[in-house]
Amino acid sequence: MTVTSTSKRSQLINLARMRKYFAPRPIALSVAAIMLTACGDQQEATIYTNEADCADANPGHEAECKAAFEQAVADAERTAPKYNSMSDCEYEFGYDRCRAVNNSSGSFFMPFMAGYMLSNLLSPGPYYSQPMFTSYSRYSPYRNQWITTDGRSYGNLSNRHYRVDKDVFKPKPTVNRTMKRGGFGSSVRAKSSWGSSSRGGWGG
Repeated sequence: MTVTSTSKRSQLINLARMRKYFAPRPIALSVAAIMLTACGDQQEATIYTNEADCADANPGHEAECKAAFEQAVADAERTAPKYNSMSDCEYEFGYDRCRAVNNSSGSFFMPFMAGYMLSNLLSPGPYYSQPMFTSYSRYSPYRNQWITTDGRSYGNLSNRHYRVDKDVFKPKPTVNRTMKRGGFGSSVRAKSSWGSSSRGGWGG
């Protein structure tokens, strides 16, 4: 789901001794390289509830907000967890928080998209988006949290601004299988870590 963002003194000084004691050590260079890479791989991101919310916060970028929102909607339908029945979906996400879908992939029920995460439009380079969901169900451990389609949680809904790794925006796998009640929560808990969730999804 890609859309387009993006970091010597006097002659009395023994220079040979300085070089000896102040020469960069291989380990130090490695750590520095890792830190620079880590910083370069992160970017600012904000969660918006809809394209109007994004446009209000980014005057002059209405077209980008709209395009990113539409891409997130398409990605949501392709990658979100899918259920056999409305009751199973609502058990996970809350009453009146799911919808029926009929498309070329079949018929299923999925949660409404609660918003979309968008990388900083004001930064140079390409920008990216991804759909975000939340649960209002008392049965869900992810109630009132921002959640991605691959089960990564970003905490309370009141938080909107984040610094995230670029791989957060990598395209998620298409989901073709439907799951039963409680499938979302149990699948997330079964993952070894949030970082590995981007390789999983909810079934092919």
